[in-house]
Amino acid sequence: MKKFLIAKTTLLAVLLSSSVVLFFSCNSSQTITFQKDIAPIIHKNCTPCHRPNGGGPFSLIGYWDVAKRGKMIAHVTKTKYMPPWPADPNYSSFTDEKILTQQEIDLIQQWYKSGKKAGDTSLIKSPEILQYGSLLGKPDMVLNLEPVAIKNDNLDRFYVIKIPYQLGKDTFVRALEFVPGKPSLVHHMNGHYYKFSPSTNPFIGNKILTTGTENFSTEFKGFNLQNSDGSLPLRVHSAVNYLPGTYGIKYPIGIGGFVLAKNGAFMANDIHYGPSKVNTIDSSKLYIYFDKKPPQRPTYELMLGTNGVAPILPPLQIAPNIISKHVTQLEIYNDISVLTINPHMHLIGKKFKAYAIKPNGDTIKLINIPKWLFRWQYFYTFKNPVKIPKGSIIKVEAEFDNTIDNPNNPFTPPKLIAERLEFGGASMRTIDEMLQFIITYMPYHKGDELIDINQP
Repeated sequence: MKKFLIAKTTLLAVLLSSSVVLFFSCNSSQTITFQKDIAPIIHKNCTPCHRPNGGGPFSLIGYWDVAKRGKMIAHVTKTKYMPPWPADPNYSSFTDEKILTQQEIDLIQQWYKSGKKAGDTSLIKSPEILQYGSLLGKPDMVLNLEPVAIKNDNLDRFYVIKIPYQLGKDTFVRALEFVPGKPSLVHHMNGHYYKFSPSTNPFIGNKILTTGTENFSTEFKGFNLQNSDGSLPLRVHSAVNYLPGTYGIKYPIGIGGFVLAKNGAFMANDIHYGPSKVNTIDSSKLYIYFDKKPPQRPTYELMLGTNGVAPILPPLQIAPNIISKHVTQLEIYNDISVLTINPHMHLIGKKFKAYAIKPNGDTIKLINIPKWLFRWQYFYTFKNPVKIPKGSIIKVEAEFDNTIDNPNNPFTPPKLIAERLEFGGASMRTIDEMLQFIITYMPYHKGDELIDINQP
């Protein structure tokens, strides 16, 4: 009887083993193709930057774009060098994360090793971003910025640009998006909005000013940013902003947005172009998305650190040949619902972590960037609004590496790098340094934690 049981068990093991082999054999016989398996991964995670006028140095759209770089793509995805997503996904999570699953990474590896088969490429749907250069889709109105000539002198450039418009009537706006003409050169853009009176002609005045520095005290001089009676218009601060790798943010209906007056103007209050090695022209655009109803939940902005409401300790004066740590923190006096956060540092940034400490001592994790990537600075939007209760302290811990071992250090040998405060605000030059944490929030309402930010 015992021998029979052993024999039966052995036979069962053989059968199971055979079925496993048969399963993997059938599974491995399924051909992995670009059309069926790889294109969806590339178009979601890579094409938004790797396209004409995108931030990437080459396009990754069609089969041949990807196939001829198959070895490189297999390597950078396996090592998780690409797609770039600096935030630690084990600390906090956000919408539209550019993070490949292990299954997606394995598919790319298998596709490359099995000969990079194309499949029926006629069945591939063109990525929507190719049509408008936006992940928000077709805009309702497009405003063109004045073209900017950029010389090949390797210098930072700063401009103030007026973007006037006229509409038939006041209109509700749900979202704004700055679309750079030369993403590889546009380092950032901070834009304000001015609501003029109905009798004011917004097109009177200059449209562009080359400052040569970050001194924007001349904003009202020459741009005619006043109403026809001489009064100052209502200004919406930071109505639209841009950093490399960012796209417009569209919150669920009723959250954010504002009223766009019949006559008005946007001001690219500072548009910063990084050093260029070629002569070129930037023709950027502003996309505007309308709404049928006024916003029920307006959003607000809070900024810690450089130019913000909370100081940096110790002050951001980083001596050469050291790695220094700095903190900025702020107590919150009302319950808030945090929607989007934007960490910001420059070239010698090394690490960035932000969290909130509740009155009871519990920690609310906001973001952890263990390896700072200057080239990729996102506006991170939470999947659900994050409640930070009254009395909590929002704290930012940052580390800067001003040593010769930092490959991004702009100086060899290292020099003192700091905030420069000549103009009443810190320098925005790439070779200087900043530490900012910008928070977009709304006053807390019961149930905010259940709002799905991805819902239209």
